[in-house]
Amino acid sequence: MNKDDNRSNGGISVIRKRGATAIVYCEANFGAIDGKTANGLVRHSERYEILSVIDSEKAGLDSGVVLDGKSNSIPICRDLAESLQKAVTVPDYFIFGMAPSSGMLSLYERGLVLEAISRGMNIVNGLHEFLGDDPVFKAACAVSNVEILDVRKPPAKKDLHMFTGDITQVTCPVIAVLGTDCAIGKRTTTTILSKALNDRGVKTVMIGTGQTGLIQGARYGVALDAIPSQFCAGELEAMVINAFTVESPDVILVEGQGALSHPAFSTSSFILRGACPDGVVLQHAPGRESRCDFPKMLMPTPANEITLIEMFAKTTVIGVTINHENMSDTEVSAAIECYESELGIPTTDALSRSPERLVDMVLGAFPKLAEILPAAA
Repeated sequence: MNKDDNRSNGGISVIRKRGATAIVYCEANFGAIDGKTANGLVRHSERYEILSVIDSEKAGLDSGVVLDGKSNSIPICRDLAESLQKAVTVPDYFIFGMAPSSGMLSLYERGLVLEAISRGMNIVNGLHEFLGDDPVFKAACAVSNVEILDVRKPPAKKDLHMFTGDITQVTCPVIAVLGTDCAIGKRTTTTILSKALNDRGVKTVMIGTGQTGLIQGARYGVALDAIPSQFCAGELEAMVINAFTVESPDVILVEGQGALSHPAFSTSSFILRGACPDGVVLQHAPGRESRCDFPKMLMPTPANEITLIEMFAKTTVIGVTINHENMSDTEVSAAIECYESELGIPTTDALSRSPERLVDMVLGAFPKLAEILPAAA
């Protein structure tokens, strides 16, 4: 494992001062919903230096241009052989960068991971299938003297936490970034907001709740969807309390999962119960007609999701952030104006608009934070 993490609360940019190098596998999914782990790592990684992405359908393109229209010099390669050819030395890690709904490797992908192991690469696996428990992978790792990091593998039950109510010890604002669907940009918005607040002098700590945030290098976090439901609220409560105790932050941000209104996911409810957020930022994709992977299930409106969140938990939605997929810039501006008028709360797009709008959203909801801002030069 990398012993030189040099972590920070960085933003949406690739940090290249790392000892651990990695290539990310995302065949036929880079830039798409199921490629969200690869997408996130290309935008921001505190733990790994991403050397390339594998996706034969986009081979030859720059990954930053594909995602955000800006070059980042991380190439997309046709296959593992091309990625290794472009690397100066064998990368330290092979990261499985997709999040398929099945949570399992295909037969072809099993062979590819075994090939990466045989080349001397450690494996980072964010799937529900724990490769480190598979005797075939264990044997291959022993031969090549590498390891498998199963990011979603939970602690032993004896080490899990029940909810205690001690979350009341946390006196700084806790803000959850929730959404109206899964894979809608909650983690991206949380990361950008964390960097923006820190840049303004508001010490902010982010709590990761999914595999991508943990792979990116979140210092505090737990893959909630892999924890037995009885312990989810307690695990998150313990994580928030630990971050507060160790870091003494001005703000704690909690990455959301799924959507409270979505019948296929329950993690949003555990986030609201375990973190007891003082405020919520709601991420919404106006250009998305139906929930991803559920074409017969129409997207909820922000107004309906806000009502549900505020009825379910003792909290307030302080703003809306937009995922601009399938939208022009003009349509994004119109949506921002529409939601601000309809909902009466600040609205922005974390990726296409200034991050200062996110900071203003938080300062408007928690005005005492303005008192700690450094004086203007």
